[in-house]
Amino acid sequence: MNNTEIVENQEKTEDRINAENNHSSEKANMAEKMASIEHLAAMDTPAPKRRRRKRLIKKEHVKVVRFIAALMIALIFLAPIVFTIANSFMSSSEISSNYGAVFQKTGTGGKVYIGKTVNLKLIPDIVSFSQYITVLFKSPDYLLKFWNSVILVFPIVIGQLVVASLASYGFTRTKGKLSVILFFVYVILMMMPNQVTLVPNYIVLQKLNLLNTNMAIWFPGIFSPFSVYLITKYMRRIPKSIFEAARIDGAGEVRTFLHICAPISKGIITTCGILIFVDYWNMVEQPLLFFSDPDKYPLSIFLSKINAGEVGLAFAVAVIYMVPSILFFLYGEEALVDGVAFAGGVKG
Repeated sequence: MNNTEIVENQEKTEDRINAENNHSSEKANMAEKMASIEHLAAMDTPAPKRRRRKRLIKKEHVKVVRFIAALMIALIFLAPIVFTIANSFMSSSEISSNYGAVFQKTGTGGKVYIGKTVNLKLIPDIVSFSQYITVLFKSPDYLLKFWNSVILVFPIVIGQLVVASLASYGFTRTKGKLSVILFFVYVILMMMPNQVTLVPNYIVLQKLNLLNTNMAIWFPGIFSPFSVYLITKYMRRIPKSIFEAARIDGAGEVRTFLHICAPISKGIITTCGILIFVDYWNMVEQPLLFFSDPDKYPLSIFLSKINAGEVGLAFAVAVIYMVPSILFFLYGEEALVDGVAFAGGVKG
């Protein structure tokens, strides 16, 4: 081996050694970088956890604030009901001593300026059922007005639900310009205030000789467009495949309505029933305009006519008046919530 080859071999060996040293140094650098990255990551992990914990704490605080706000609003709305129920168990003398100044009148029938503080009480000194005994047993006028309200309202609720369900099914199953125009008319009538339609209704009822009869209240109520709109919007969201499957199975329109469409729309129908009942249970204008006989007035009108000498009975009558509405709400609370929430479609 000559000197030239020896020199070349030495250079190659040095180059290999240098390459190995460079590779090892690169590995060391990479190891140092990875260690530093892991260290930084280990140092940074508590920060996201702290931020996440702060967000959870904020959410809990928001929930507590919302709960307190909802509770305060509920107490504000429930206060009159609780106040009425509590005072219905007071005696007439106690009510007069606590609230008599509010109902005082002058010799000419005018109001008297309240010169002293009214004593609002939630707990009676002595629990007394005398007001309920008077209302339920000693004074038949109150029960007469109560049953007048029942006789006027329940036929409207049942009749309007039947008419609205059938009309809504018709609007759902029929397509065409006439159906669209007729439904648009229903929407326009629904948007009109009740006071606007009182005069036309009065004229029509007068021509039909139905004034001062229960029909004068029943007919306008049964054919009200409110329920038609809500039930139609609900039924139109029922998948068409359900109707097509019923038609393939040989079901006619009547069977499809009774066994498919009506059960699916049970929630919205119940919702409409509750809203109709509350609306007509509190009606005032229609009986005053359509009835000339005060004996036909419902309890909603009679409540406003209790004079100062019967203020003690007003609380008991008001509680009795609230009972049907509360029972209706408690019975259909779930259906009412679902019907309002899914008024535009079918619950999935």
